[in-house]
Amino acid sequence: MTESINDVIILGSGAAGYTAAIYSARANLKPVLIGGPLTGGQLTTTTEVENFPGFPDGIMGPALMAEMRKQCERFGTQMINKVATKVDLGQSPFKVWVDDELLLAKTIVIATGAIPRKLGLAREDELLGFGLSTCATCDGAFFRDEEIVVVGGGDSACEEAMFLAKFGKRVRLIHRRDELRASKIMADRVQNHPGVEVVWNKKPIELLGEKPRGISGAVLEDTVTGEKSTIECAAIFYAIGHIPTSELFTGQLELDKEGYIITKPDSTATSIPGVFAAGDVQDHVFRQAITAAGSGCMAAIECERYLAELE
Repeated sequence: MTESINDVIILGSGAAGYTAAIYSARANLKPVLIGGPLTGGQLTTTTEVENFPGFPDGIMGPALMAEMRKQCERFGTQMINKVATKVDLGQSPFKVWVDDELLLAKTIVIATGAIPRKLGLAREDELLGFGLSTCATCDGAFFRDEEIVVVGGGDSACEEAMFLAKFGKRVRLIHRRDELRASKIMADRVQNHPGVEVVWNKKPIELLGEKPRGISGAVLEDTVTGEKSTIECAAIFYAIGHIPTSELFTGQLELDKEGYIITKPDSTATSIPGVFAAGDVQDHVFRQAITAAGSGCMAAIECERYLAELE
């Protein structure tokens, strides 16, 4: 067992984790950051990012995360490019295992993110960022005056379809049933929206298109008759939910019914003092790089204050 106790251990290397590392390192807390399964987080799977402040000409997602990582390293963050395999938050110091190595910490920032749900179709990973997207707010503006498809039937799908209607020539919402799962008010709004057409009882079974030109359409299957048809479009947006990466903390932290870590109002504090959560693992509303970065900043400041009170 290691004897040294770290001031801060950060789990996750997306915008939230990196920002928490920058702030805590500058506060001389000597943070240890455990990168997780995807170094740089979700933004490393995107292409151009146009809505992150400070980059008027846009920046590629992987490049943005590489710059954040350099900034973490500049201020002395210790990087561990592995996955945390187990945590024990039962008492302080908190315990984090990376494979068989045990690390101890006075505070922990959980920034493990969330994974967008996919349909499990062939070539999803290949075309993600090339007309296939899981974030309308991020990518909608790239498809002005184009045919756009949204897949889903809940409130998020309805909201994204109406948002995308500001840009697209036409938005078609593909739903596998004959009734939306969304709340009645959202269902009514989307069905009465002049820029949105709901396509009932259909599900995508094949993505059409090639890199780098991108998505050209999809093959749909009728969920009632089994009949197949083709729909043409320049973009397909999945709006079928996210899966928060919180399984390590089940039974230890307070989670909501979807698995998101619950934090206190106007805070990143979790149900355990000294443990903070930032980014998409606790945010099921905004899910933006800039809001994740903001909550990472909050978490680092709250760690600093918590440690000052301990002393």
